[in-house]
Formats: sequence, structure tokens, C-alpha cells
Amino acid sequence: MESKRKGAGRTADVVVTEGAAQAALRRGAAPGLTAEEEKVLRLRLGAALPRTSELEWTERELSEDQQIELQAAQIEAWMKWKDHLARQRAGQPATRTLPAPQPSRVKEKIVRALRKKA
Repeated sequence: MESKRKGAGRTADVVVTEGAAQAALRRGAAPGLTAEEEKVLRLRLGAALPRTSELEWTERELSEDQQIELQAAQIEAWMKWKDHLARQRAGQPATRTLPAPQPSRVKEKIVRALRKKA
């Protein structure tokens, strides 16, 4: 980790850069931090979990409806991922859907005024 120390041979303040903290969190669990502190740091810095780590599951049981919704979301995500991989292999760019334009009174008023001028 990158750090700056003040003073020679004395207990000093250590300043850690954001990039160094992210790199340390990507390598694995941070020693000396509680699980809650580590979670907050990861959220704050946007640091990803190590590739070898597994997702944690909640301990509460899901209702049947929630299980169905979760399974549907997993299937949809899997299908999108497979489509993305197929497009990558074919050399096609990923498709992006643009939001539909919303009607605007102000915009219509400006267009009418411009039409009157012409």
C-alpha cells in the first residue's frame, strides 16, 4: 500500500491513497477491520470482491413467490449474458435502447414559435 510517514523513528500518521485501499481490498479480507467496516469501505470505494470469494446468502427463508421471482431474474440475467457473449463473438456491438422522447410543453411552444418565424 502506498503510504506517507511523518517523522523519523516515531509513531506516525499513515495516509493511504484511495487506489491503494481498493487494491488491498481486492486482494482479500482486510486484517484489523470488522466485517461491517470492510463492507462500508468496499461500498464507499467501489472495490470489488476478490474473484475467489463467494456471494453471501441471507439466512432468512424466501417465500415461494420470492423464490420464483429470484429464479426468473437469474434466468433473465443468464439469457442476457449469453446474448452478450454471442454478439461479442460475432463482432457486433452491444445494442442499447434509447429512452423514448417525452412530450414537453416547453419544447412544443419553442417549435411553434420557430415555425411562426419561418
